[in-house]
Amino acid sequence: MTESSSTNDTPTPDAENSAEQAATATEVKTSPDAMDGRLDERVGTLDDGEPMVAEGMNWFVLRVASNKENYVRDTLLRKIQIEGLTHFVGRILVPTEKTKTIKGGRQRITETKLYPGYVFVEMALEEDGRIPQDVFFLIKETTGVGDFVGATGRPTALEEHEIAKMLLDSRKPEELPSVRMVFEKGDAVTIKEGPFENYEGTVDELLPEKGLVRVLVTIFGRQAPIELEEWQIAKQNEG
Repeated sequence: MTESSSTNDTPTPDAENSAEQAATATEVKTSPDAMDGRLDERVGTLDDGEPMVAEGMNWFVLRVASNKENYVRDTLLRKIQIEGLTHFVGRILVPTEKTKTIKGGRQRITETKLYPGYVFVEMALEEDGRIPQDVFFLIKETTGVGDFVGATGRPTALEEHEIAKMLLDSRKPEELPSVRMVFEKGDAVTIKEGPFENYEGTVDELLPEKGLVRVLVTIFGRQAPIELEEWQIAKQNEG
């Protein structure tokens, strides 16, 4: 997606969300040439027949206030229906990712926005590339809305591979969300909680299905494996 200004405002997945969100959103590095077999480039649809773009429309990126993405989406969809403008505006999406964390044996599922501060709008433009006046004012008068990515009044459409990636990101996963592990095999860690508090060790194996990390700890001169929850350990270089 190319914007007319010199600043590149193409939204990217946020890999450092606040602690309150409890889960981080990992950047999805899907190649335009390897869409997991789910994009049919011949007819411009995903593998279940969902069109990438409705006829006569295109996808555009709308900047919105932080944490207002869902509100803007829901409000715009309702207003578009009320005003009878569905022939100008189609789908409005806020792609998210679901992750699972385990603490004290309890599971918690968190839904994290992949593109914080942005909403994707499927929309038809006038022949001169401008937003239809009724649609423009309807959107701009919505609380939390900023500007579209692109020149003022003339938004820049997403490219085909960007649309495909965004649509795949927007799909609800059919399977249960996976546990996100922040450690890797070989990491040097310190145990923070439990009977082995302050012991140092090395990550030997990740057990995501259980939300556990197996750590090798030297006890009485011999290495012993200990299974711990992630919150019980910290990387040594992080204190």
